[in-house]
Amino acid sequence: MWPLLACSILGVAIILERAIYFGWLHINYERFSEGLRALLSKQKMKEAVLLCQKSPNPIPQIAEQYLKHVKQDVLRNDILKREGSLALEKIEARLRALAAITHIAPLLGLLGTVTGLVSAFHRIEVLGGQVQAADLASGIWEALITTVVGLLIAIPCMAAYHGFESMADKIARRMQFIVSELDEFFGKSSAYNFKSDDIEETDQALQVM
Repeated sequence: MWPLLACSILGVAIILERAIYFGWLHINYERFSEGLRALLSKQKMKEAVLLCQKSPNPIPQIAEQYLKHVKQDVLRNDILKREGSLALEKIEARLRALAAITHIAPLLGLLGTVTGLVSAFHRIEVLGGQVQAADLASGIWEALITTVVGLLIAIPCMAAYHGFESMADKIARRMQFIVSELDEFFGKSSAYNFKSDDIEETDQALQVM
């Protein structure tokens, strides 16, 4: 139960931290995109850059880097690749730990189940088969309670993990959208595809098209 308690505390801490972080990153993409295009249409480059700097979300940050290096195709693409990778790494931080908890907690519960059954059968052996229900109650209770606790920890952690992963994918897609929109506005062709991969491949989240 102590390892399960540690998993529960760690899981709750990660879920709260990521929930606050994604709430902090919230942005109305349509409003931002329309405002950015309106400023660029009026050739207000400085105001457009300032608009991008107002939000901590990586989407405006990518747009800012694009605008600052709009006339330097090769350098701009390298910078977009680097900044996009760093942004997605921050977005997906600690999600791997949350995924690990969803796998470890049920296994710990299963381990408790096995040890509880071992305890119950050992009690039967000690008493020579002459046992009452009360003699087995502690072992069976241990076997059941650890399984229940393990599942109670794993289920919300798994739900939170998939929810956060979906948010990360949405941000990654919109990073790609804003680059594509700027390419269209300036008459350029996009060189990179922003893609949020699985947790195991976060260092390759920005791939060359």
